Amino acid sequence: MSRGGKKSPTNVFINCPFDDDYIPLLRPLLFTVVCAGYDPRIASERFDSGEARISKIVELISKSSLSIHDLSRIKAQEKDEVFRLNMPFELGLDMGYRLSKRGAAKRCCLILEKEPYTYQQALSDLSGSDIKSHNNDPENLVLEVRNWFVQTGDKNIPSGTQIWSFFNEFMADFYQDRQREGFREKDLEMMPVAEFINFIRRWLHERSCR
Repeated sequence: MSRGGKKSPTNVFINCPFDDDYIPLLRPLLFTVVCAGYDPRIASERFDSGEARISKIVELISKSSLSIHDLSRIKAQEKDEVFRLNMPFELGLDMGYRLSKRGAAKRCCLILEKEPYTYQQALSDLSGSDIKSHNNDPENLVLEVRNWFVQTGDKNIPSGTQIWSFFNEFMADFYQDRQREGFREKDLEMMPVAEFINFIRRWLHERSCR
């Protein structure tokens, strides 16, 4: 995953939280995107302290034909905790790009939330939009993302049940193989997203799952 390059019909921009609590959802999300034959594009795929984050996000949006926005963490969970506005901000950038660029209106996006209709309390402008909920359940997330790919026109995708089964097999092999290669628990917890995606691709290729 490098800078530059042309827009690709297989690029999927992913807008989601970057914290430890979201990892149980992020990993199956990335796996589902790759298993469906697409390329996840996510801000954490590369780090350059000299690069403005907003410039990177706009670049990723412009190079992607599809996008997934998870708004399930925008609500404060504890007293004195601030609302997390990065996700709705990036959704706004995507919507703005979609409205301003010729041909971009054909872009498809999936918006996810934790529970049905909670987004309306914070983003009433999205009322009437078809938004899916995953209830913080990784398997539900896999099913929603897989079904969305099918609804966008890609019919040649394993069932959601199969993808969830593949993911669990992959994670078992992932931990076993990485520990055999000398990785420790901390290495796996802090593994860069791009490296994790490469392991997904290699596993799927070796098993001809896609």
